[in-house]
Formats: sequence, structure tokens, C-alpha cells
Amino acid sequence: MSEKSEQQVGLGPIPFYKPSVSEEEIAAVVDTLRSGWLTMGPKTRLFEERFATEVGASHAIAVSSATAGLHLGLDAMDLQPGDEVLVPTITFASTAATVVHAGAIPVLVDCEADTLNMDVDDAARKCGPRTKAIVPVHLAGHPCEMDRIAALAAERGLRVMEDAAHALPASYRGRSVGSISELTVFSFYATKNLTTGEGGMVTTDNAELADRIRMRRLHGMSRDAWKRYRSDGSWRYDVAYPGFKYNTTDVAAALGLVQLDRLAAMQERRMAIARRYMAALADCREIELPAVRPEIGHAWHLFIVRMNHDMLTIHRDAVIEAMTAAGVGTSVHFIPLHVHSYYRDRFGYNDARLPEASRQWERMISLPLFPALSDADVDRVAATLVGIVERNRR
Repeated sequence: MSEKSEQQVGLGPIPFYKPSVSEEEIAAVVDTLRSGWLTMGPKTRLFEERFATEVGASHAIAVSSATAGLHLGLDAMDLQPGDEVLVPTITFASTAATVVHAGAIPVLVDCEADTLNMDVDDAARKCGPRTKAIVPVHLAGHPCEMDRIAALAAERGLRVMEDAAHALPASYRGRSVGSISELTVFSFYATKNLTTGEGGMVTTDNAELADRIRMRRLHGMSRDAWKRYRSDGSWRYDVAYPGFKYNTTDVAAALGLVQLDRLAAMQERRMAIARRYMAALADCREIELPAVRPEIGHAWHLFIVRMNHDMLTIHRDAVIEAMTAAGVGTSVHFIPLHVHSYYRDRFGYNDARLPEASRQWERMISLPLFPALSDADVDRVAATLVGIVERNRR
């Protein structure tokens, strides 16, 4: 059956993503709206406490986005102009953009051929006298080689901040992501495993860093300035730093608290979907499945397959077009940073400097993966992809 005929027989489209929001989340948000306290307040504090417990961190600081969290973390390191920060080239734009916002220089690092995560050997080669920090990204929810990154950081005197936008809940050698490095940043964007619509969280065991980030997320105002409109608060406050407007809201926190209760069940479904994809696509040699190393617990935020072009008569882009025509949403995570004009033109990055990422990203397709995806939908996505491959084999 062709992609066009599939549409004609009435099969509905399968989106790349659909949020998992129940009536319980809706009720919690409505209750907060009726409470009279909408911005950052008591529910935000409760969300922070429960999240810290969930990932095993001493402190959790809720922010307006993971981008805000990354910026705050870098800002708290007090980087100086000309300092360098190692970031992977296969990541979303904010990982490196926040380095620029903090006044430092992003140094792009190549990827591993199997996991697509940061190549620690390449990071070590690119670590120089001005390098002050490293920001590993747990792409798709597969944790990076954190022992090797920690060893590199200790040897070269680097700060480590994990970009865990994809990695809730994930683990590395039995430790939850969020409790491993000095700083970890999570995302609660609409597509993430836990969502508050927009939002993020910074975790740390460093009390001094936690206090600095809490203060700087709200204009650099003194501790508990957010309570100044409550009966137990004070109108007096001090601005100790030219901070940012990066706080979250109690409306978002109300949504997050319910999502946190549902996280284990949603993760179980994500894992089941990933296993079903693995089984359905296992015999198709033209499709390379995601790598999963034995020492990690995968968050399965994304299911990224790679097309083996030497076995096909069409490019990845044509496969995506055919999937779209068949009513199946897909995406690519990510176009590497060095391909974008800003990093190419300002810093001189090119394919030759990041050869593995340059090879791999042209092969990548992210398939639909969200808790509401049914087994029948998973089977249809897989069958559609296999059908396209079978019609275009060399």
C-alpha cells in the first residue's frame, strides 16, 4: 500500500509529539489559578523540594526554561571574556548560545559514532589554557560518559554542567542524572518527558552555587524577596547583583507536581515503545537503531534512527518526505551547531573540524515517541519506514 493510499483509507496522521496531560494536571492548574498566587511561590518551592528528592540532589532551583538554567549556571561560574566552554556540536542552539550570553567562547566538540554524545577524546584535544567548563548533553536521553568527563574535568580544572534537557529520568552507573555533576539543567518544555509547558530546573549539591542561582534568577534580589507580597514577607529587599527574570510560576509548578507523580508510569510507557520499535526494525539492515550502553538508564526522550545511505537509492531527506506523505510526523535532532551560519561565520567551524557529526547528522531521523502513542501507532510508524526502505533498496 502506498503512502497516498494509506491516507485515502482513512488512517489519521500520527504526530511527532503529543503532550501527556490528564484531567489531574488541569485540575491542579485551575486550583492554582483560584488560589490567588500565580507567580513563583509556595507550589514552586514544593516542586523544587520534590524534584530534588526525585533525582537525589541537595538543591533544585526552578527556572523559566532550560535555556535560562544553562545561562544561570554559566553566569554563576563567573566566566571572563575569552574563557572557553566545551559543548557538543550535536545539540540544540541554546547549549552554545548561553555560553555566548555569558561572555565566553563555545568550543564545539565532535560526537561518538554510536551514541552521538560528546566525544571525550575530542573534548580533551580541544581543551586549552582558556577552557574553564564543559557542558555534556545527554542526547535523546542516553547519558554521556560521565566518569571520563569527570576525570577530564579534574585533570584540567574544569567546571561541569550537564545539559539534561532530554534526560529525565536517566541514570549513569546507578546514579540519577541530576546528582552526578556540580550542576545539571533539566527542561520542562512541552515535548519533554515531564512538562510544565515551559520551564526548567537546575540541580546541585553545592549550597553556595544554589544560593547564587536562586538570587540571580529573580533580578539579583535578596533571599525570599519573592515573598514580599505575603503576610510573612517584607517590602524591603536588596539587589545584590544585576540578575535576570528567569523565575518560574506556581501555575507551571502545579502542572509539574502532577507530572512528577506520573513520571514513572510515563517512563514505563516510553520504554515499552522503544522496545517495540527495536523489535519491529531489528531485521532492516538499512536502518541503524539507537545504541544503548549497558551502564546507563535511558530516558528515551527521543528514538533516533539512522539511514544507511550506501544501501539506499534515496537520501534521509527523501525518507522524511515519504514519511510525511504517509501521515507520520518525524524530526531531526539536531542540525549540528557548526552547520548554522552564526557558528560557521563567527567562529570558523566547518565539517572538516567536526567530521563524525558531519557524517552522522545527515543520516538521522527522530521517530514519534510519547506516552499516548499506541502499539498500533508504533507498528504503523515502523511499517511505514520499512516500506519506504524496501521500495528504495539498492
